[in-house]
Amino acid sequence: MKIQVGISGFAVYVPPYRVDLEEWCRWTGSSWDKTRAVVGRSFRMRGPEQSVYTMAATAVMRLIDQYDIDPERIGFLGLGTESSTDNSAGAVIVKGMLDDGLRQTGRPPVNRYCEVPEVKHACLGGVYALKHALRYLALESKDRCAIVVSADIAEYARGSSGEPTQGAGAVAMLLERNPRIFEVDLAHIGSASSYRAVDFRKPVLRNIIRGKLNCHFQDLPVFNGKYSITCYIDETLHALNDMMRRLECEPARYYRELDAVFMHRPYHRMPETSFAMSYLFGLASDGAEGHAELERYCERAGMRLEDVLAEMRSQPDILDLVRRGDIDADAYPLSIQLSREFRGSAEFGELVSAKMSLGSEIMKDIGNVYCAALPAWMAAGMEDAYFRGFEFETGKVLAVGYGSGDAAEAIPMRVVDGWQEAAAKIGFEAALEPYQNLTRAQYESLHDTGTAEGLEAPGAGFVIQSIGTSSNPKFSDEGIEYYRYVQ
Repeated sequence: MKIQVGISGFAVYVPPYRVDLEEWCRWTGSSWDKTRAVVGRSFRMRGPEQSVYTMAATAVMRLIDQYDIDPERIGFLGLGTESSTDNSAGAVIVKGMLDDGLRQTGRPPVNRYCEVPEVKHACLGGVYALKHALRYLALESKDRCAIVVSADIAEYARGSSGEPTQGAGAVAMLLERNPRIFEVDLAHIGSASSYRAVDFRKPVLRNIIRGKLNCHFQDLPVFNGKYSITCYIDETLHALNDMMRRLECEPARYYRELDAVFMHRPYHRMPETSFAMSYLFGLASDGAEGHAELERYCERAGMRLEDVLAEMRSQPDILDLVRRGDIDADAYPLSIQLSREFRGSAEFGELVSAKMSLGSEIMKDIGNVYCAALPAWMAAGMEDAYFRGFEFETGKVLAVGYGSGDAAEAIPMRVVDGWQEAAAKIGFEAALEPYQNLTRAQYESLHDTGTAEGLEAPGAGFVIQSIGTSSNPKFSDEGIEYYRYVQ
């Protein structure tokens, strides 16, 4: 008998320190209309007593509470992040906090016989951890569950193009056999990867350590915005091609049958652009019927079908744009132009934006959370579906993860019967409350130094209690964080 594995629950944590992007636009002289349409409404920042580990542990503790998980059933605890600050320990740091918090609340600690990996690949680390956990469940003979937590801190230099797309937060997922929300089609997940050099990187030599209160570690990336968009589109197209090959189905027909689509979301507009391109490329692979539909879009845009098909069938070397010193060039110029025309059509609303509507509005309020961006949207989408009384007609859902550098995963899923009971426990909207809108001075100070005057301490969850300073032959703990659980 085939073992069904998938997702049974979500829990979310975002820090209470909120930057209102309309206010940010006033501070910086940026266009609010453009920022609202392309990026969103706000983003969150980690506080002085917070790290990626405290956020991750707080999200997992919420998951355990919300879904009444027996800690002794947890056989896999995975952390997906690109913001970790310890180059030795991984998810065992989170496990240590959980054990203390669970004992503090009168419960047993997490199972001693528990795997604790950390997975890193830009924004895809959480999805890779998810795949590892699902494979663990498919092979595990005992009654075990798995938890994967994606947690990240997105920081960009003030004044850079990435500044409005910052964010911080964590999303924990409960994974089980006979799942209660999503059944994941593990055998047909599509994968793709290709080295991109300067797309988005965090070389250690660029990192800056400032301050002593919390050893503020500002992990600013090297990035090239236009090139990164090209890389995102190209790699997701290849992952989807691999998924279609495994499923042995016609791409555009599959896309039309989907009830919902969730993709990596660095900012509001990007996933819509990528899925629109994916749909158009799907038509190019669908024979006469697909070509006829694609030709209608080409005619509206004043383009020749033959030219568009030739480009879509090409295999551009994206890294060659770097070698030529032309990283602002489009790898698929005709397809990009066609997708812009397609965005203004009635078909776009039905085939693209409608399928990406679940949870889309509330996601405009958390910013870019890197590894946590895709699971956050999935959590927001299923809570939104529950609140709306949404009816999944086919039950088919697609999730596409992406990590700069580059790699992508295309994950076919199915909504299971009775999903509403588990979705009602997600608590996404509740996780956004309470919050403190930062002033300009608070934002700039928190960004640059890791602290600011007048910040209200988090009401509950894990925080950094102290940081070790000893470095001698008898005892050394320099730079090691110690934590406490606030109830």
